[in-house]
Amino acid sequence: MSSVLYDAQGPRARRRNVLYAALFIVVAAAVVWWVYTALDDKHQLDWVLWKPFVGSEAYTTYIWPGLQNTLKAAALAMVIALPLGAVFGIARLSDHAWVRVPATVVIEFFRAIPVLVLMIFGNELFSRYTDVSSDDRPLYAVVTGLVLYNASVLAEIVRAGILALPKGQSEGAMAIGLRKGQVMRLILLPQAVTAMLPAIVSQLVVIVKDTALGGAVLTFPELLAAANTMSGYYGANTIASFTVVAVIYVLINFSLTSFASWLEGRLRRRKKSTGAVLGGQDVADIAGTTATGVAA
Repeated sequence: MSSVLYDAQGPRARRRNVLYAALFIVVAAAVVWWVYTALDDKHQLDWVLWKPFVGSEAYTTYIWPGLQNTLKAAALAMVIALPLGAVFGIARLSDHAWVRVPATVVIEFFRAIPVLVLMIFGNELFSRYTDVSSDDRPLYAVVTGLVLYNASVLAEIVRAGILALPKGQSEGAMAIGLRKGQVMRLILLPQAVTAMLPAIVSQLVVIVKDTALGGAVLTFPELLAAANTMSGYYGANTIASFTVVAVIYVLINFSLTSFASWLEGRLRRRKKSTGAVLGGQDVADIAGTTATGVAA
């Protein structure tokens, strides 16, 4: 059966696709077998290397404290970067050059610098010019680097989401008397949030993963650093330690993306279900004027 998007496959195409699928399965199985045999030859699948993760000691001593630090740094960075990115993204759309130009410079500057470099600069800043203790300094540096970089990226996401809306939205809002601030707050931002949500969540996942940079360079005791410590303590079980930590990262990021998908669907359903009709007085109240057009 043909479709608007594609033509129905003929007998030769179906046979070719079946052949490709069979070849892919064979190649995938061969790769899995090669990985398994390579690990088995190096004794990385021995039970003694995986046994620590059956009990609670590895989790309470290493994984849980590292996970707490990872979530703490990621949560602080998210809470600060999201509103900061929204402010700079809106500022870059301003009609006033004295607002738009500085916002553009800040966004482009911090978006061009690797987040690891920002963390290192933050660590030096806190060590030389503040009284932050050496124990708290890695956390401050990691959060600072994550906020500066991801706020600039989120600012571009916000700007792109607002610009993606049809111009008729803002033109119609201004036609009924709404001011620019009201147009942005009441009309554009609520619609743009749904479109921006997948990109925002993708950036939040990046924040969670980038906390590992602090453990690699700044001795921040996060989840990946805990895996490195575990692999030495439990007899060089590097594969086992990093596999467990990788699964934890997957679960965290999958939870974020699943929640975002649920929230996006809920927002879309709410928009479809709202069918209220505004009268002249309602529109005037939103615009801050009376029904006769005189400012209230």
